Amino acid sequence: MHKNISYHIQAIGLRVGLGVLLTAGLACAQDRAPTAPTEADLYCSGMVTTKPVPTDTYLISGENSRYKQVFATDEYVYINQGADHGVKVADQFDVIRPVHDTTGVIWFKYQTMLTKAMGTTYADIGRLRVVKVNAKTSTALMSLPCGFMQRGDLVRPFAVRTSPQYHNVKFDPLSEPSGKKTAMVVSTKGFGTLIGAGSIVYVNLGSDQGVKMGDYFRVYRFQGTHIDTLYQISNTAYKVEGFGGTPVPYGWDNLPRQVLGEGVVLRTGPNSSTVFLTDSRMEIFVGDYVDLE
Repeated sequence: MHKNISYHIQAIGLRVGLGVLLTAGLACAQDRAPTAPTEADLYCSGMVTTKPVPTDTYLISGENSRYKQVFATDEYVYINQGADHGVKVADQFDVIRPVHDTTGVIWFKYQTMLTKAMGTTYADIGRLRVVKVNAKTSTALMSLPCGFMQRGDLVRPFAVRTSPQYHNVKFDPLSEPSGKKTAMVVSTKGFGTLIGAGSIVYVNLGSDQGVKMGDYFRVYRFQGTHIDTLYQISNTAYKVEGFGGTPVPYGWDNLPRQVLGEGVVLRTGPNSSTVFLTDSRMEIFVGDYVDLE
């Protein structure tokens, strides 16, 4: 009897001990900060470029096309190229789509001009793996999803992207201007207007201006109005009706800038960079400024 009780106590102790070790291990894994963007961050980031993108290879449709509007993971889709063009089983392809902002809202002065100068925005839709090849077409499955595929999406040979490592520098909310090139947050992935850490933004500096993958941009905003934005109210830097004011006016050029966050460059176009925001103190808007660190 006593022997059985002893065995039960030992078994309970072993279970509790293993549970504690497992919990501690999971806690350590969760506390360990990531050192680089994830695969999804990297391959679902999109790009803006002035370089022409070939349109000869595209998605025709997929299974159940009689009623399906879009296609997702685990659904067979059909590409318009096959063995006649050298496609083989296990080949991989990137699916991309040219996109544009459909709201028609201008969030800051010069946004239209800067957007045009940066080029066409392409959304990453996902990665395909070919599972069967016919003479004129191929059948594929999505191996890395970023969104829903649709008819006419562009299909390009898969290209490996190098993942930048996060720098080991503490974010400084009071940092001074670097004196290097400056630009603006012109647009965001999905054409949102309010973003924060973990988001993708597109800025109007790229490879032609010397920006490289792995470079860091610091995001900031001027107090007062410099380039008018839709959400700003003029002159609140030094006066608010009913809540005080200063004897003289203050503008953006004689007040400290407000540092908002920072991000690492994932990809570059000739006049643009795709930036993954790694830190943000508060909300970031399109129309905010960036400078190279």
